[in-house]
Amino acid sequence: MELRVKESGKSECRPVMGRIGVEVERRHHPARKRADFRLVPHHENNRDASTGNCAEERHPTHARSGSAFDWRGTDWSDCQRRVRSLQLRIVKAWQEGRRRKAKALQRMLARSMSGKALAVRRVTENQGKRTPGVDHELWSTPEAKSKAVLSLRRRGYQPRPLRRVYIPKSNGKMRPLGIPTMKDRAMQALYLLALEPIAECAADRNSYGFRPKRSVADAIAQCWLALSKNGSAQWILEGDIKGCFDNISHDWLIAHAPIEKAVLRKWLKAGFIESNALWPAEAGTPQGGIISPTLANLALDGLEAELHRRFRRPAKVNFVRYADDCAPRRRGKEALMGT
Repeated sequence: MELRVKESGKSECRPVMGRIGVEVERRHHPARKRADFRLVPHHENNRDASTGNCAEERHPTHARSGSAFDWRGTDWSDCQRRVRSLQLRIVKAWQEGRRRKAKALQRMLARSMSGKALAVRRVTENQGKRTPGVDHELWSTPEAKSKAVLSLRRRGYQPRPLRRVYIPKSNGKMRPLGIPTMKDRAMQALYLLALEPIAECAADRNSYGFRPKRSVADAIAQCWLALSKNGSAQWILEGDIKGCFDNISHDWLIAHAPIEKAVLRKWLKAGFIESNALWPAEAGTPQGGIISPTLANLALDGLEAELHRRFRRPAKVNFVRYADDCAPRRRGKEALMGT
């Protein structure tokens, strides 16, 4: 807003709104779109030709033209910065107890073009990029990836059944895997960007499986810290939850997982195809889905807090978990067996 005083033969003084001879000139800037995080160019309506000031134009993060998307022209570092900024806002809102604000930010992230582009990039650059689902479709060209980014919409979305395959385990048995289609994988990766910040807020302190910036080496280091000191625990109880991924309650996940309920329900009830037959899914999260490990961690989080509640100091109970494998440690054998 600028104030301009018309010359009327009198001395100029400080301009006041509403004074005779004072003209208020307003410059309107178009509002930003809040659903996706491209930079909107700002144009000044009244350009001053005498000063030669041009309107400042900011280049968009994604090269788009109408309904097209240019995969090669995407600024990936800027996409990651925008998604990271939204994730930090989600964490802050959740920690302050503003649940509705956190959900609104999750929806904003799931609808952002930056999040969609990163989701497609993740499923097309990992080890499973050449493994198709039941539709036998792969996104191997920049054109297919650009089209895929624009196809990630919640409205009208219906996941396809999983393709059931088996891989050998170390003990000689076979592990069932459910392979989603490329679009379902990208949708899961997109919603995982919004779910992961809240899942990290609620995660156990000594949980190391399928979490960002954590690995098996971190779990081993924590075990060493719990066992290497004088007076450390002398007994270890190794636990493995049988069929963890296959037996998680769908009702519990839908009721407690901080994610859009309608989309989660569709994923859990999609079923799988084996031997050219469609089989329903009554419980569990399929091993092979991008979001499944995070959902399993949400169901298992709280075990460490429950152990600390039952065995207070000086009981010296330690707990280390990697996904569904856990190892409580206790100084006395009797107390350890009582866990």
